[in-house]
Amino acid sequence: MNIKRILVIDDDDDIRNLVQTCLELIGGWQVLSADSGQAGLLKAKTDRPGAILLDVMMPGMDGLTTLQQLRADATTQNIPVILLTAKGQSLQQSQLIELNVQGRINKPFNARDLVKQVMLLLSEDSE
Repeated sequence: MNIKRILVIDDDDDIRNLVQTCLELIGGWQVLSADSGQAGLLKAKTDRPGAILLDVMMPGMDGLTTLQQLRADATTQNIPVILLTAKGQSLQQSQLIELNVQGRINKPFNARDLVKQVMLLLSEDSE
């Protein structure tokens, strides 16, 4: 897998920090972060990450609205996106395909398994 820079968009500081630590220490990736959909859109446009981990439930601009705007912009439309979802949120496989995302990772997640899940979802995209 050649994706080395990942943008994490999540309003929860603890989640962002945990994801960043896991992906940097275990996965060897450079991790960018944003605390809102709006900040994430700007960072995605300017920094052009190789992939995005996007929280679905955020105040203000939620993850699905952020995703729509990412897909509507020529500079960000092809960046692979993985959704971070609370266990109670149900997104079926058909919805993931319709949303044009690589998959979802449920919160809470096991920190050790996070890197494996991200690698698996992104490697499926590159096949």
